[in-house]
Amino acid sequence: MRSDVYFTDFRSRTDEDNKINKVKKLFEAAKFNNLIKEDELVAVKLHFGEEGNDSYISPVLVRQIVDKIASLGAKPFITDTNTLYYGSRHNSPTHIKTAVLHGFDYAVSGAPIIIADGLRGENWNNVEIKQKHFENVMIAGDIVSADSMIVMSHFKGHEMAGFGGTIKNLAMGCAAIPGKIEQHACVKPIILEGCTSCGTCIESCPEKAMQMTENGAEMIYDRCIACNNCIFACSNSLIKLDWGNMNEFIEKMTEYALGAVKNKKGKIGYMNFLMNITPDCDCLPWSDSPIVPDIGILVSDDPVALDAASYDLVNHQRGFKDSLLHQNHLEGEDKFKGIWDMVDGHVQLRYGREIGLGNLKYDLIDISH
Repeated sequence: MRSDVYFTDFRSRTDEDNKINKVKKLFEAAKFNNLIKEDELVAVKLHFGEEGNDSYISPVLVRQIVDKIASLGAKPFITDTNTLYYGSRHNSPTHIKTAVLHGFDYAVSGAPIIIADGLRGENWNNVEIKQKHFENVMIAGDIVSADSMIVMSHFKGHEMAGFGGTIKNLAMGCAAIPGKIEQHACVKPIILEGCTSCGTCIESCPEKAMQMTENGAEMIYDRCIACNNCIFACSNSLIKLDWGNMNEFIEKMTEYALGAVKNKKGKIGYMNFLMNITPDCDCLPWSDSPIVPDIGILVSDDPVALDAASYDLVNHQRGFKDSLLHQNHLEGEDKFKGIWDMVDGHVQLRYGREIGLGNLKYDLIDISH
């Protein structure tokens, strides 16, 4: 079985071909209007970007989807969930403040902001999935309650998942904080030999999950939630991710994506924006240089096919040598392995097909001109 993926590039020489109109045309070409009914509450699932990051999807483009939903007589809201790590989006007040600072106020986006898992990540529903790693997953309550959903994802690299697209936006982005914790449980940081006992990592840990011993800092794994604050705090770069369990983490993440869509069959549309394709997630408080040129926008009702097509289009590009890309610069080479060579992003796609999240095979339908 093959899924349709609609594509438009970013070339434009007239007002008819600007990005705003391209977003509208993609919505119409994919027949997303059929996903939404009058008076429905429609979640527009986004990533507002960590404070200091500037590569998230522009609120001006988000507004075009909001207006399309409103024109159908439905009631859109823009949404995300609070973060596991302790940054500018760890609770709803600072999360909303960050979103507004990044341009997602009502005047620009045209819709209210609702943080889907509540004030501190306590609003969630158990969703039964019966998969290899999880029987049930903890999905944000307002994601579950929404009648339908449009998922808008910035496609980019990701240190732990290989790449971040629709699957990750569904999985990590729709999970409440307890769900994020259980996804990360298999990849808690490890401390390498050579600790200088400076104590910086201990001070940085919000969960008091580290202690000093005569041999240096030591993790208290029962307390660790894998927020990874300690990794960034260590001035000697001696705290690292546990790369040996990364495939398990990716599979768990993909199972959470399945839970996020469980009660919305035929009610979700997906969009990937292949622009500012940076090496890292927008959760970081910076945006590194892109690894390839801007490509375009893709939409589908199949999240696996959409991410597969996006991955292929990125790999068709010639990589930028002055970026974090340290290998695989040629057309056809795997750009995300060229950044994060310890991670196989294809695990998301293969496992997504295996558990019934979507199809790997797709037909790319170009509506650029």
